[in-house]
Amino acid sequence: MKGMENIRNFCIIAHIDHGKSTLADRLLEFTGTLNQRQMQAQVLDNMDLEREKGITIKAHAIQMNYRLDGREYTLNLIDTPGHVDFSYEVSRSIAACEGALLIVDAAQGIQAQTISNLYLALDHNLEIIPVMNKIDLPAAMPEEVTDQIVDLIGCKREDVIRASAKEGIGIEEILKAAVNRIPPPTGNTNAPLQAMIFDSVFNSFRGIEVYFRVFNGAIRKNDKVKFVNTGMEYNADEIGVLKLDKHPCDEISTGNVGYLISGIKVAKEVKVGDTITHANRPGEAIKGFENVKPMVFAGIYPVETSEFEELRASMEKLQLNDAALVWEPETSAALGFGFRCGFLGMLHMEIVQERLEREFGMTVITTVPSVEFRATLTSGSVITINAPSEMPDPTTMAFIEEPFIAAQIISKAEFIGPIITLCMDKRGIIKNQVYLTSDRVELSFDMPLSEIVFDFFDKLKTISKGYASLDYHLIGFRESDMVKLDVMLNGDRVDALSAIVHRAKSYEWGRKLCEKLKELIPRHMFEVAIQASIGQKIIARETVSAMRKNVLAKCYGGDISRKRKLLEKQKKGKKRMRQIGTVEVPQEAFMAVLKIN
Repeated sequence: MKGMENIRNFCIIAHIDHGKSTLADRLLEFTGTLNQRQMQAQVLDNMDLEREKGITIKAHAIQMNYRLDGREYTLNLIDTPGHVDFSYEVSRSIAACEGALLIVDAAQGIQAQTISNLYLALDHNLEIIPVMNKIDLPAAMPEEVTDQIVDLIGCKREDVIRASAKEGIGIEEILKAAVNRIPPPTGNTNAPLQAMIFDSVFNSFRGIEVYFRVFNGAIRKNDKVKFVNTGMEYNADEIGVLKLDKHPCDEISTGNVGYLISGIKVAKEVKVGDTITHANRPGEAIKGFENVKPMVFAGIYPVETSEFEELRASMEKLQLNDAALVWEPETSAALGFGFRCGFLGMLHMEIVQERLEREFGMTVITTVPSVEFRATLTSGSVITINAPSEMPDPTTMAFIEEPFIAAQIISKAEFIGPIITLCMDKRGIIKNQVYLTSDRVELSFDMPLSEIVFDFFDKLKTISKGYASLDYHLIGFRESDMVKLDVMLNGDRVDALSAIVHRAKSYEWGRKLCEKLKELIPRHMFEVAIQASIGQKIIARETVSAMRKNVLAKCYGGDISRKRKLLEKQKKGKKRMRQIGTVEVPQEAFMAVLKIN
């Protein structure tokens, strides 16, 4: 087994679409890890969804061998996502590395996510290697972008590697820099085993595969291992390193990254961030790995109520592979049994829903997303509200607080006006505005999280022609005038359509929601009244008119009173039908709230 001084662990961090996965492809090709037959574009993005959307959702680890000056080096590379919703994946990857390649697009320069990922890496004291990618583009501005990188990191101009992943320029320089600049892992091979789990995935044949990084000690095949947080013990049936496929081996020592299969069947027994150690010679748990904080909450319900248990099993398996997903069971009068889930953002929610449908064949209904509110009651106790149904009676509430975020938006100077208007419209408070260069501005806002979870990101991209980039973090709770908006169909509340909104926006929201539902709810044999209310007060109403059967068809000629008699009879029938009839709400109607602009 090669010594630790020949191992390098690094990840690739960058803003979305700056060429991380393509660069990873070139590195794998250059080191001969893949042959031509295995090669495809973005080879590490192995999920269908990732390939379709052209984004990385999961961090992917792979091992390469590289010879330099007659020595063989083992490089463990982790390709990370760039979207703000998946920064949790990035933080896990960073915890398993000693260095990071910071990729910056030569045509677009430094974006918000570049900066936030950089700070994550600096918090873990990683060695940063700046790489300027896409220098082959006609729109590339190598000199200006180099200045931006030097300003941001404080490195020398000659430290910035110029590369083009598409054309294969600068790949060798990157590998040399990885070997020369990134420190080898430190740790003691003879100490008790300490390995951190940074990912896991469900394999239906062999149970759960656990991916880990060894910090101290060594793990051998057939060792008896213990997971510190859960206290469970297993037998290491197979261990090995991650190439494109898994390569079994007999020992993984300090500093290396590998996988473990031990026939674990229960999803709850594996927690990302847990420490693996030997059962007979236990080590300490590794510190410095925080729990994920969900930002957006929504209910996920099976379309068929009988599939509840199946959905639970699917959620558990999905949670293995996506540690940022948090859920607990809940019930709804309109939709039956389901789960209240916590997501990192709207894209994360969309991806989870897609993955449930594709990977587990579950069709689900998702309710209106909301954020976590905090209510202080007149009695002095504080409760958290994750769903509109948990909102207490307004008379028992002293005040309600909502989460606020600090948002940084980096954009071209020409879009400042529309961006400020958008943020003000979303109840944002402008804090600062800094010109990074003559035409790039960084705007800072304090905004309520509930305003940005819906479509803020899409609107921001639209008004800035795709240029603006957003990064945000939670700064705490502030008092707000929030009210619960209920939707009633023929006087019955539909809890799945309720939302918690700011009082100033509630009238407009209620009106638009009623209009939207009028389009989506099909006509019945009786009239359907759609009403939006706050407490007892109705603030908007739309009516879906009844389908009419022509009862006068058989009356030709004759006295008007005959016709009137038949119409009266029909009227009574409609009235009775309305009392016993139920309004069918199609699935699209539950999604209507998301589409309110």
